Amino acid sequence: MSDERQGAAKYTAASIDDIPTIPYEWAPETEWKPLRRFFGIGSFGTNLFRAPKAGDVLTEDHTEDPESGTRHEELYLVVTGSARFKVDGEEFDAPAGTFVYVRDPKSQRGAVATAPGTALLAVGGEPGCAFTPSEWDQDPLP
Repeated sequence: MSDERQGAAKYTAASIDDIPTIPYEWAPETEWKPLRRFFGIGSFGTNLFRAPKAGDVLTEDHTEDPESGTRHEELYLVVTGSARFKVDGEEFDAPAGTFVYVRDPKSQRGAVATAPGTALLAVGGEPGCAFTPSEWDQDPLP
């Protein structure tokens, strides 16, 4: 991993285990890796969630509509393991390598690990708008 995260380096490389885990309010058993904060990304939101065991929540059931304070479309990638997604009540399995794109911010979405060690990458932003981190995504890393 590069130590020069504060703008001097042309790139930063890190493994999942290099990134600090912070408490995940909706699923205390799940590892939340705040990628945006770690890398200092300012143009889009991104996080990684890793579930120690099958049945653990990867991302809570939620929407990104204006009532939640955002209008993000989101793209998920199951990096390792497998997950069970639910989007607007429709459930489907997503093995490693599966992308899930949720275009409509009002769509209810969530995912649960179906294999131990499942890692889920989440990327989001509001179409046509400059990215602003959510209030919950402002705190410094531990």
